[in-house]
Amino acid sequence: MKTSFLFLATGFEEIEALTVVDVLRRAGMDIKTVAIGDDLKVTGAHGIAVTADVLLADARVNADAEWLILPGGMPGSVNLSECGPLSEMLVRHHRNGGRIAAICAAPAVVLAPLGVLDGREATCYPGFEDKCEKAVMRDDCPVVAFDTLITANGPASALKFALAIVACSMGEHTAGDVGSGMLYYPAGENFYF
Repeated sequence: MKTSFLFLATGFEEIEALTVVDVLRRAGMDIKTVAIGDDLKVTGAHGIAVTADVLLADARVNADAEWLILPGGMPGSVNLSECGPLSEMLVRHHRNGGRIAAICAAPAVVLAPLGVLDGREATCYPGFEDKCEKAVMRDDCPVVAFDTLITANGPASALKFALAIVACSMGEHTAGDVGSGMLYYPAGENFYF
């Protein structure tokens, strides 16, 4: 099974990061948390400290990665955007047709300047849309999901965002099973765009 990587920078949005890790692991996906700094301990925007699985310098992120995932939060998104090695990795992964998911401010602050959103439909935290001039921004749905790009608008959408990643990788049936097991949605709700 391919590995997915979720990147943590000081000031990350805790709900967006931890919900994704939890849901993907419930689905049986291999996901590693990656600290972009020089310490495995990373403190989120609301003072919650998390110990990452690996440092970026030691992570074995290659072209075979399943997903590169960016939680939002401030100043977490800015800190992610200022990490040169991560930016290079995202651009390379995107150019090779790799899958990228970002939520909250991360689509606008991290992905848009790298050209990842150019010509694509996406969403982000309200108020950041002006940073996405070359994207088709959607404000009518909390999660915009395609095979290689998933974006979401903020913390309240973290579970939908995570389940969209599962649906893209493992199918809607698996996402439905995981969501139902978490008592997420009534029968027939379609969270997937």
